[in-house]
Amino acid sequence: MRLAPNPTNFCFGCGGANDRGMQLEFEADENAKRIRGNFKMGAAYQGGAGFLHGGIIALLLDEAMGKVCRFRGVRAVTAELTIEYLKPIPVEQPISIEAFETDAKGRNLFHSGEIRNAVGELLARGTGRFVTIGQAT
Repeated sequence: MRLAPNPTNFCFGCGGANDRGMQLEFEADENAKRIRGNFKMGAAYQGGAGFLHGGIIALLLDEAMGKVCRFRGVRAVTAELTIEYLKPIPVEQPISIEAFETDAKGRNLFHSGEIRNAVGELLARGTGRFVTIGQAT
């Protein structure tokens, strides 16, 4: 299922109503319970000399991991986020992102995410704890 930017959401990462936002689009694999996205981030998102800014890498992983909550039908906010930057990620190169749930304890949902290049090399990975705040609307 395609997860297009919501035209009434002002989220910087995935909202369609934010003209200055990234308006990221993902796919939800209902069977595998995974969120996936394929992107080519432009030079506007670079940190040092031709590589994605670390904050943008964190944002991409946070967005993908946050969307995993949809498989439980809940709204949740990020409570903790840990990112491992394994290799520099060049701008203007295709990358793929995948996120999935690893555990759940009460209102706490634990998710993992990975960013890979076109040949499948792992470039960055993250883990997050998300706390449910209600049912999805």
